[in-house]
Amino acid sequence: MHRTIEPAIHYWGTPVVLISSLNEDGSANLAPMSSAWWLGWSCMLGLDASSQTLLNLQRQRECVLNLASAANAEAVNRLALCTGTPQLPPHKQWLGYRHVADKFGEAGLSAQPSEQVAPPRVRECQVQLEAQVVDIRPFGTQDPRLPIASCMVELRLLRAHVDETILQPGPQSERIAPAKWQPLLMKFRGLYSGEREALPSRLAQGPEERYAPWKQRPAS
Repeated sequence: MHRTIEPAIHYWGTPVVLISSLNEDGSANLAPMSSAWWLGWSCMLGLDASSQTLLNLQRQRECVLNLASAANAEAVNRLALCTGTPQLPPHKQWLGYRHVADKFGEAGLSAQPSEQVAPPRVRECQVQLEAQVVDIRPFGTQDPRLPIASCMVELRLLRAHVDETILQPGPQSERIAPAKWQPLLMKFRGLYSGEREALPSRLAQGPEERYAPWKQRPAS
């Protein structure tokens, strides 16, 4: 039997992406996110309009999408409540974020030069997708349950770098071996690989209703 519910968030199981971009001073920013989908060689991202990543994409118009696997869960967790924006907006202060300038250092990850874009790749990620911004538009402006200003970012993929250990052998060596690729998924703020929790998620600390102020009903 189905039951009608009002979940605070709709994170049904989406891949975790570490987006590397360049700050205005030329330093690298690295941000975990999980609102991304692909079609052909195009990608759509959903981002907080106040994020440093969005500011960088608006200015620089390029990035690298580093797809996290289960092996990267701890690094993702270290970045979960960090922001590259020096002045934290009220909603990030409320959620417990803190400013971190060196995201690669915070995560314990190493930068690797890209080939067609300026932002670096994450060496430890098995999949690295260099990308160029096609369009940036406001998102969810008619959604009363979206608590913060958001944007959708359309990207065109330029170059795909994939670790040989997750490729099929022989004449199909440009294809991914699905059984070998174990992406890190976010399910309702939890970090999972397959059916199992990869590790307790730092982002999942605190009540989920913090992400849904529309659920905070006045006391009667």
